[in-house]
Amino acid sequence: QVQLVESGGGLVQPGGSLRLSCAASGIIFRLYNMGWYRQAPGNQRELVATISSGGRFVYADSVKGRFTISRDSAKNTLYLQMNSLKPDDTAVYYCRMWKPLNTDYWGQGTQVTVSS
Repeated sequence: QVQLVESGGGLVQPGGSLRLSCAASGIIFRLYNMGWYRQAPGNQRELVATISSGGRFVYADSVKGRFTISRDSAKNTLYLQMNSLKPDDTAVYYCRMWKPLNTDYWGQGTQVTVSS
């Protein structure tokens, strides 16, 4: 059974930092593309950052230079380091792991709130 379990969300002041984690089980971690997405109230879910199985990175323009995606195959865990957080970053953050035209898994989401 595949499980993606996110953690690390919370309330942080503008300018602060958080690190999200997504622990995976039931998959061969190194074979999957991975990413973080977010959804704010009233908005569609949007891409934040992805890292392919080959190590290629993609970032949304809104987070470039502030967020860093990484993966640790020894721990079967995906990370998102978020620095210089802004109120506009407030959303539910979801991790995703997929193989094109094959399987596609999502985590349950973790709330990030940036507010003073």
